[in-house]
Amino acid sequence: MPSFTGQFFRRDDEGFDGAAFGRIFNRHRPARRPAAVLRAADAADVAAGVRLARAEGWQVAVRSGGHSWAAWSLRENALLIDLGAVTGMDYDESTGIVTVGPAVRGGTDLDPFLAGRDRFFAGGHCPTVGLGGFLLQGGMGWNCRGWGWAAESIEAMEVVTASGDLVWCSATENADVFWAARGSGPGFFGVVTAFRLRTRERYRDLTQTTYVYPAQLAPDVLAWLYHARHEVPPSVELVAVGITPPLPPQVRHSGPVLVIDGVSFDGGPGSLAALDTCPVAGQALVAKVAQPVTIAELRAEQVRANPEGHQYVVDNAYLAGEPGSLIPALAPAFTGLPTAKSFSLWFDLAHLPARPLPDMALSLQTDIYFATYVVSEPGTDTGALRDWTGDVMRRLEPFSPGSYLGDSDLRARPARFMSDGAWRRFREIRAARDPDRLFGGFPCDDEARLNQPLNQP
Repeated sequence: MPSFTGQFFRRDDEGFDGAAFGRIFNRHRPARRPAAVLRAADAADVAAGVRLARAEGWQVAVRSGGHSWAAWSLRENALLIDLGAVTGMDYDESTGIVTVGPAVRGGTDLDPFLAGRDRFFAGGHCPTVGLGGFLLQGGMGWNCRGWGWAAESIEAMEVVTASGDLVWCSATENADVFWAARGSGPGFFGVVTAFRLRTRERYRDLTQTTYVYPAQLAPDVLAWLYHARHEVPPSVELVAVGITPPLPPQVRHSGPVLVIDGVSFDGGPGSLAALDTCPVAGQALVAKVAQPVTIAELRAEQVRANPEGHQYVVDNAYLAGEPGSLIPALAPAFTGLPTAKSFSLWFDLAHLPARPLPDMALSLQTDIYFATYVVSEPGTDTGALRDWTGDVMRRLEPFSPGSYLGDSDLRARPARFMSDGAWRRFREIRAARDPDRLFGGFPCDDEARLNQPLNQP
């Protein structure tokens, strides 16, 4: 038994349940129980834990921030390596590169650290999301449509391999591992203990336009958005959200609404002008046009929409297709939400397909990303909520080439998340680097069903 600087718990130890389940954001938790939990203090603990797992005959699972909707870090009879204490941050003034631990939270930890240096990194929208899982799944962060995937900004990463060795990986060093890590998420065959990230100059101004439309106008508004979004420059993060938000008291409306929201990073009011062109803009319940906003206000809304201590059923799809067919299939997901705290999201990626993706495991994208987040109180029977989500996704299957790992549950629906070529290459690298499958791989009931096209039986 190695000596750990951190804490180690077997199933029968006092404190095991807190270590295994206490840092999981989604209160809808699977019944899976690890064999042991290592709360690693540093990379040396991680390496020792990997070697212990091999000696004990356990597989290895990893937790960074605990925000996985499907609780991917919970694997039956595995060693759970919890990286919650690996939160170091160091900034190099000469290069603009920040080195961070995997459990550093993008909004809560990293952004204040970088703000004092006039730098920015596009982490997850919910400020408490840890960088480890976020980056390994690709990183659909702030203004992804303009700045690209957060994983593109990884300069290098420190990884504990399946053999228990601690190595650095980059485009020139252990390049196969570096390629595989960026986009394989829970299927990655190593433990990242540090990321070196390229930061950008911090924005000077944030400007926001928001229109809130009654639900019955959703088909018309979404059909307009399908075309108008191409007139919105890449400085603008653009979303459509079906949600039941707090509204001003003078607005007499109850139930879901459709919110069209644009946030411009240094583009100014002119960059948002296309959002004023909706033919039914005069019927909006609320209109806030080209107003200053702060990142703190934006993050506060993310926290409100993603409350802690709740159950979540989540799924997603990249979408493409003619609006005459796509919008009728899509609109009910915005207007027929099954609970008052649920919401559905069109995250516009219109400018991403204009340039090829870098060579990495992340290899699927379209210019529309859809996700639905069904939120319920603890203890709610989620059976009907899962049925509702399943119906939504079945309607969208003909329009989708695949999904994003960050909002997926591969046990519920083993959708495609890599191109065919990337999937073959990933499995070849994994077979060479982790031939004994020490790392549990993608959490699904049958890996042979993984990565099949979404719009085929």
